[in-house]
Amino acid sequence: MASFRALPLAMFILAIAFHPGLADGTFSESMYFNWGAQHSSILGNGDDLQLVLDRTSGSGVQSKGAFLFGSIEMLIKLVPGNSAGTVTANYLSSTGTKHDEIDFEFLGNSSGQPYTIHTNIYTQGIGNREQQFRPWFDPTADFHNYTIHWNPTEVVWYIDGLPIRVFRNYQSEGIAYPNQQGMRIYSSLWNADNWATRGGLVKIDWNIAPFIARFRCFRARACQWDGPVSISQCASPTPANWWTSPTYRQLSYGKLGQMKWVRDNYMIYNYCKDTKRFNGQMPPECFKPQY
Repeated sequence: MASFRALPLAMFILAIAFHPGLADGTFSESMYFNWGAQHSSILGNGDDLQLVLDRTSGSGVQSKGAFLFGSIEMLIKLVPGNSAGTVTANYLSSTGTKHDEIDFEFLGNSSGQPYTIHTNIYTQGIGNREQQFRPWFDPTADFHNYTIHWNPTEVVWYIDGLPIRVFRNYQSEGIAYPNQQGMRIYSSLWNADNWATRGGLVKIDWNIAPFIARFRCFRARACQWDGPVSISQCASPTPANWWTSPTYRQLSYGKLGQMKWVRDNYMIYNYCKDTKRFNGQMPPECFKPQY
């Protein structure tokens, strides 16, 4: 079997559609509360999650299993009104000091101000790869789809089917990429008023607590992680196991155009442009194509 590192991206299609480790289920089937369960809940048929932040604590859930490669979808309706100091998060992470992590975080706002959509990626415990966006919609008025697609050759962040960011695999050139550790899925709502809103200048107004974020239709179309042996299994190019949806191929010209529109109009921070922060020694991936 050919190594997945040798597969050209244009030919690679995520090989988990019929893999016996494919995971796809409701919150009640696939996740559990890891903190704050006393004031949060899974509702309805197990497909609706409500996370709460009040003076006592925030709350969060995590997946029962870990995954290696896949598409992690979540519909999220963010905290309305004055949410300054709060952070709603949906992300993938392994454990340990050299963990990998792929983030969607939503930094709260004072009433009338837009949320900040904060993305980041950690490899071997090293992050500092933030890109931030303003939403082009009201993320508190309705549910919107936030998807992380992760395969051996790239990570793509999507909002309502529009790609907003790509992080490609340049491991062969000495740039770390998250492909050796299974990651669990985490969703949380927590107090981050020491940094989240204007660098911590705006604090949470506890007089209007509790703050509530709602999650719906969690889907993890992903390969379950059972240790290093699963790497080749989850990246197998066996035709019978290929996903055929164009969403999981290399981004089309149409999708690239959508991403350019988002980045040209709604990106507010890109670590690859922050020369002052890195004192001119920019991360090596900043010199590589990421589209």
